[in-house]
Amino acid sequence: MPAPARSESPRQAEWKEARSVFPIYLALAKQLEIEIPFAQAKRNLPEKPDLEIFSEVHEWLDSMDQRVLVHQLRHLLQMTTLNDSESGLRSLIARHLRKSKKTNVDRDKIDFMLAQYFALEVPPKIYHKQIELSDVAQVMQPVLGDVDPDPLAWCAPLEQMIEALRGFRGLREILKTNFIEQGRKVKETAGGMFYDPAALVAFIRFNFLLRRTLIELMHADLIAIRAGLGQLQAAGARIIDCHHLGLSATEPLTKICALADEWKQPFQKDYTERSVSQAFDKLLGLRTDVEQALEKALAKSGEGVSQPAGTQAAKSLPAAKKLATESTVSHGKAKAKERPATPAAGTPDSAVVLDFENCMEQIWEQLIATPPSRGRSMTNVKIGGARILMSSWEVTAFVSEDGPAAEDLRRAVVARVLVTAAMESAKETGNATSLERAMNMARAEVTRLQERVDVAKQAKDTEAAVNLGISTKRLLSALDEAEKL
Repeated sequence: MPAPARSESPRQAEWKEARSVFPIYLALAKQLEIEIPFAQAKRNLPEKPDLEIFSEVHEWLDSMDQRVLVHQLRHLLQMTTLNDSESGLRSLIARHLRKSKKTNVDRDKIDFMLAQYFALEVPPKIYHKQIELSDVAQVMQPVLGDVDPDPLAWCAPLEQMIEALRGFRGLREILKTNFIEQGRKVKETAGGMFYDPAALVAFIRFNFLLRRTLIELMHADLIAIRAGLGQLQAAGARIIDCHHLGLSATEPLTKICALADEWKQPFQKDYTERSVSQAFDKLLGLRTDVEQALEKALAKSGEGVSQPAGTQAAKSLPAAKKLATESTVSHGKAKAKERPATPAAGTPDSAVVLDFENCMEQIWEQLIATPPSRGRSMTNVKIGGARILMSSWEVTAFVSEDGPAAEDLRRAVVARVLVTAAMESAKETGNATSLERAMNMARAEVTRLQERVDVAKQAKDTEAAVNLGISTKRLLSALDEAEKL
């Protein structure tokens, strides 16, 4: 008879976990410019370590835990492909939960990582529903084990705030509540009870629902702002008074349009009630400035002071989709005045001119309106007649990342969409004029993107080079297919 299988020893299990989290700590060290005490050749850890490497790795991991703050960990996980590693994130959570003595920093890291894990693993079919404790317990079972979903009495304040979230229709309302600060106080007063698995489930649910509501309300305000800016551009306005935003009374409209286009969710840096509230206050200030400028423009043109386009967005979240369309149309028309437009991919009566900027905005709006699938491995977007699969790093470039590499990835995706949409239009109408223009634009992008891949390789930015190289190949494949028509 075969010998019974030996269970994994505690030491081997600890080493397995260390190997799983080691790439995350390496990335953190590079991001924070912390010296890495392992030569490049020794960074691929062996399956079975000797005593020396075992001790060296664990000492370094412990020292990194002391140096890395929660917002730095958040920034790394939300802006790199490490976010796709479910096993790595699970190991990182287990490592922190197992600590016998946990600091407040450890607690905040655990709080963030659990919510991040849930956001990545929650099935799309329940993402937008009023998520219950039982839903959270089920998704978190691989991390927390079997948890009784019955609510804890001392977590009642979280439940009360969640109940109130359902009634909010605008950022102004929710920011008056100080919900982020109140949630933090409940966490801080919990002490050791915070680590009760049932309590962790309650905090995960609260964090996720609060953040989801903030993002939805923020997007409604952004839609209203962009719709108003589009109308101001169409009316010929060149400057705008932005004193509510904290800027001058004579800001160029083009600058404010760029600011609205580049607005980022305020969750990448120091995620505190103060930093988030300040970011949202600026957004609301910008909306006030845009609406007042639009009222003046309408009154001056003799059209009367009607309600500015998009002002209903914060009153009713379902209206956000309608406003998104209005915003895209008006913004696209305004952009079309500034640059030659690529013809729409569709019928001649297509309502939206599918130029480069307009296409990029449509992709962005679809991505933030769509719940992330498991690890965001692949995401569908549909523009005109084109349906495009986007990889996790391409999604990240649109929704949370910035910088030259992210801009290159965005341009690669947009070029692919434009070629595919024009190709579908040519198949339907028999008119290949728009396809030829899209292909010429895409060829120029390919040349530029290949140069950017070489730059990334020379800078030894392997992740950027690989990701951009794959996205460039996908664009080339779209071009090859288009050339066969």
